[in-house]
Amino acid sequence: MSAREEDQDPNKKPSLFQVIISTLAAAFGVQSSKNRERDFKHGSIAAYIISGVLFTAIFILIIVFVVRLVLSQAGQ
Repeated sequence: MSAREEDQDPNKKPSLFQVIISTLAAAFGVQSSKNRERDFKHGSIAAYIISGVLFTAIFILIIVFVVRLVLSQAGQ
């Protein structure tokens, strides 16, 4: 079985990369029903909670950085 086939196995626990991709897709509202089903059936809730919290923290830090950058450029 190739690595590509292993990634497509719906009965296999999602990899770290798949958890990250699922978290990002869910954040943007573009999660496929196939991946969502895989996540709910075989994924660990802790992995998705940790991934979601990290994504949210990084997102907030990026927003704060961009706002500070814009304000500094505006002379504030």
